[in-house]
Amino acid sequence: MDKNAKIYVAGHRGLVGSALIKKLEEKGYNNLVKRSHAELDLTDDRAVANFFKAEKPDYVFLAAAKVGGIYANNTYPAEFIRDNLAIQNNVIHHAYLNNVKRLLFLGSSCIYPKNAPQPLKEEYLLTGPLEETNRPYALAKIAGIEMCWSYNRQYRTQYLAVMPTNLYGPDDNYDLNNSHVLPALIRKFHLAKLAGKGDLSGISIDEKLYGQIPEPMRKNLLESCSFKLSPEVTIWGTGMPRREFMYSEDMADACVHLMNLEGTSYQQLLGAERNNGIAPVVNVGVGSDVTIKELAEIIKDIVGFNGNINFDTTKHDGTSRKLMCIDKMEALGIKSKTLIKSGIAETYKKYLSKIN
Repeated sequence: MDKNAKIYVAGHRGLVGSALIKKLEEKGYNNLVKRSHAELDLTDDRAVANFFKAEKPDYVFLAAAKVGGIYANNTYPAEFIRDNLAIQNNVIHHAYLNNVKRLLFLGSSCIYPKNAPQPLKEEYLLTGPLEETNRPYALAKIAGIEMCWSYNRQYRTQYLAVMPTNLYGPDDNYDLNNSHVLPALIRKFHLAKLAGKGDLSGISIDEKLYGQIPEPMRKNLLESCSFKLSPEVTIWGTGMPRREFMYSEDMADACVHLMNLEGTSYQQLLGAERNNGIAPVVNVGVGSDVTIKELAEIIKDIVGFNGNINFDTTKHDGTSRKLMCIDKMEALGIKSKTLIKSGIAETYKKYLSKIN
């Protein structure tokens, strides 16, 4: 990518999108296009069409998506499949209509079958049933991969799908109903630490505001906030599932590296003839994982929480393990640099600066 090329980062305020903006700016790219959701609703086909006609970006990083953990996926399955399909369809199609040179589509490790062998290789895609708890989201992402592949084959586009492992970082989402496990645990441990000290300032429900909330909503609000009154942390499941975690800035570095591959290397990822039975997919991860229990202990230590950790075994564990095979990524010269303890420490520091 030329330093003056027009680069559109869809989802620039999200975890990966914000890291991409930071990384691109560090590398000297000075023609970045950004739109917030209020400025551009990517589920609106007409709005997306008008945007691409007006801006004519050279390169697109498609990092915009509706995302969340097990609770969010189970609670809002319709939105997860509907919104993600709409975002992908609109951005990919209008990128083609407006001659975008290259597009990087960000997927998820949940595209792989529930019982696939570990580590997860790119060729395991569509070889077995998916994990039930996030199937709508996974199917949407699989459709995005297929759309990139189909446009490559029919229209000779250069669209690459990148499958990241579980990501975390400074601009994560800490909403306990909609976030992923790592940021949710950071918030839970921090609030439990405050509760243990008897310091609940700033996290109690404003009585006047509470009085204005419709009665049917009050019970849900109280249930979602009830943990704040306890100096203990309760975690869903047994704590035994293993997960791989990658720092968002390492992910951004990998994405920029892939977008900048010279022609032959990039074409090989798409398939030499784009019709050779190999999807244009590259896994991005760190190559190692931890149990949820081990993750909780790391976060507990970093936050400085001294109370008890309880595991609610009545709740779903999700897939037992999702370790990515990163052979293809490493062969391209990409390597994760951030150790999990230092990455979480930096993330917690940013979390504290936000709430303060």
